Amino acid sequence: MALAAAREAARELGGGIRWTKQENIHLTLKFLGEVFEESLEGICGALRRACSAHAPFDARLKGLGAFPSPRRARVIWAGVDRGSEETTSLAASVEAALEPLGFRREGRPYMPHATLGRARGRSVGVDLSKTDVLDSPLFRVASAELTKSTLTPGGSVYEIVEAFALNGEEGDYSR
Repeated sequence: MALAAAREAARELGGGIRWTKQENIHLTLKFLGEVFEESLEGICGALRRACSAHAPFDARLKGLGAFPSPRRARVIWAGVDRGSEETTSLAASVEAALEPLGFRREGRPYMPHATLGRARGRSVGVDLSKTDVLDSPLFRVASAELTKSTLTPGGSVYEIVEAFALNGEEGDYSR
């Protein structure tokens, strides 16, 4: 899996970083925060409509980065190279679909990435020049998922609430 390969490449950066479990690595389109059960039907309907208007596409991870910067890294990530425009467009559709339901738009521009690790406690300095340039194989993006995250002492546990097909034809869910 491309995301797991990215995580292994990033591990060369060293200590002070809590690495994301392989099964938890993902691309986030929109973080919703706490959501109440009675809101799920509306959220799922909005996501279904937003995703159905986008066609499946190929993506590739290329390069490692850090938020807010390599000198003060809190998050280590792999960037999306191929498929970046499609991912950004899909994220914009999700933002627009959820805004009428009370979810505020993100104040920062969307940057497609996969979080590979987070600093334990304070930010850390990382030298991204010492890592091999990540260039993953292509992978197919054919759906988006609404995922529930539960924090446990062992880390986050993710559960898929519903998956939404990308099919390029709004209203056609048969593909």
